[in-house]
Amino acid sequence: MKTLNKVSLIGNLGKDPEIKHLQDNISVAKIALATTETFRDNAGKQHVHTDWHSVILWRGLAELADKYLRKGSFVYIEGKLKTRTYDSNDGTRKQVTEIIADKLIMLDKKTDASPINSASHDQQ
Repeated sequence: MKTLNKVSLIGNLGKDPEIKHLQDNISVAKIALATTETFRDNAGKQHVHTDWHSVILWRGLAELADKYLRKGSFVYIEGKLKTRTYDSNDGTRKQVTEIIADKLIMLDKKTDASPINSASHDQQ
């Protein structure tokens, strides 16, 4: 039986990308992506709910994010869910679920300050 692990998100960055360069000059970036849902309850009161997603970008996508994305950037992300565990500084075992992106499309409207706004880049 085949399975599928695929995530598609459209949202805004909550802060500038955090980029690191690993051995062999491999780039990795982490972004915090907010997706917001707005709905009205039975009484007509509007509610807003925001979810925060941790997204990891590798190599070319990381470089693209570092060069063009900033807090508030509007993006489309496609990738897969990955859960990992680690030991925190206080010795407790922690678990985190992240999105490993393999596609990034910048959705910001074109402005004079951003020469490349709607570029897309697939992970190689």
